[in-house]
Amino acid sequence: MEKEQKPEVWLRGPLPDVPALLQPAAHALLQAREEVERYMQDFPEHLLWEKPAGLASVGFHLQHLTGVLHRLLTYARGEALSEEALAYLKSEGTAPATGGSVQELVQAFSLQVEKAVDQLKNTDPATLTEVRGVGRAQIPSTVGGLLFHAAEHTMRHLGQLLVTSRVLRAGVQTAR
Repeated sequence: MEKEQKPEVWLRGPLPDVPALLQPAAHALLQAREEVERYMQDFPEHLLWEKPAGLASVGFHLQHLTGVLHRLLTYARGEALSEEALAYLKSEGTAPATGGSVQELVQAFSLQVEKAVDQLKNTDPATLTEVRGVGRAQIPSTVGGLLFHAAEHTMRHLGQLLVTSRVLRAGVQTAR
């Protein structure tokens, strides 16, 4: 029996405790989590690091979804990246020695989305125009810019992940 499809997250109404101006970002992140969980269900482990036509692997996208969300939210809080976050960034796209199954990568992303939504709930809308530096160069952005880019960037990589996973499931030749 096929599971009944719910409306997309943004059509389910306001999320409790999320400021009105941040509802779109929260909706996008929760939608991404649902789609990652749905489309990665039963994804073959042996295809996780394959690169069809030289594209980024499904494993990379799952790692990157988690890592970039963490990094952008860190900048939005006005914090610098930790050594652990920098090491994670360097490792994106590489199969880890441990903790790299499809399910573990999906769970890591799901947890990061929970943290992101919690941060959105605790973000004072009055701070959205405050300047925040991005990266080592401290390129100026704003709290709002970082939060919305986190949602937009997540959705961009979600789309790439879904296409790549579908191509791999269809058996398109891969390039290493």
